[in-house]
Amino acid sequence: MARKAGKSTENETDASSEDRDPLLVQSVEKAFRVLSAFDGTRPNLSLSQIADEAGLDMSAAQRFTHTLTKLGYLSKNADTRRFELTVKSLDFGYHYTRASSLVERGMPYLLHLSKETEETVNLTVLDDTDIVFVSRFMSRHVLNNDVITGTRLPAYCTAPGIAILASLPGDEASAILDRSPLHPYTPHTTWQPDALREKLQKSAIKGYATAFEEYFYGDLSVAAPVLDANGRPYGAINIAVSRSRYTPEEAEQRFSALVTAAARSISMAGGARR
Repeated sequence: MARKAGKSTENETDASSEDRDPLLVQSVEKAFRVLSAFDGTRPNLSLSQIADEAGLDMSAAQRFTHTLTKLGYLSKNADTRRFELTVKSLDFGYHYTRASSLVERGMPYLLHLSKETEETVNLTVLDDTDIVFVSRFMSRHVLNNDVITGTRLPAYCTAPGIAILASLPGDEASAILDRSPLHPYTPHTTWQPDALREKLQKSAIKGYATAFEEYFYGDLSVAAPVLDANGRPYGAINIAVSRSRYTPEEAEQRFSALVTAAARSISMAGGARR
């Protein structure tokens, strides 16, 4: 779930520079706004579309796309004059997974869960109001082929997100929910603020979270948070199975102890040192 760039123009953005961090390099920020304009639904964009999505005027958009093309992060089709990301943009994700202690320390436990259950196992982290998949072992029963490493989903209606939010101090979790664009993705989505806070409380007591067809139809997910030495969550492990093969009760009964034990093992292994 890509986060869209603001629609303000470059002049409007610069006019509010008094409110900006004085150490912020605006040209770098704008370059990343250009890169962030691309997502899975629109893999290629025209210059005017990039300008609109990144909140830049056409002249600035032209300069930034030219620079990013020269650096190898964008390519331009000579016939259509549309831009798209190049494979070089994957370098950032590769370097993250290679440098992340969470991914490194979690890998043996994810692999063990995958072999033991033969189900889909994921490692996710919280980024503002979303969870991001940073490692994923798919089973032959996989439901959602479009979920890959780097995919974003709303935290409030996913088991990993609820597991992480339930482990945060109440005011922090409430602030995240307040910033989230709450709405139902399916008839099973818990999305009303009071119901969500009640779900967080129950998940905190149990030590794990569930989400049954709350974002994807047919998807049953059970997750547990990975905690640092101070008891703060910085990731979550979940097992996802098909509604056609398990009832929600069966999924919770079978997998809650497994994900809780795996998450606890990563926490105890020192996975907090990222």
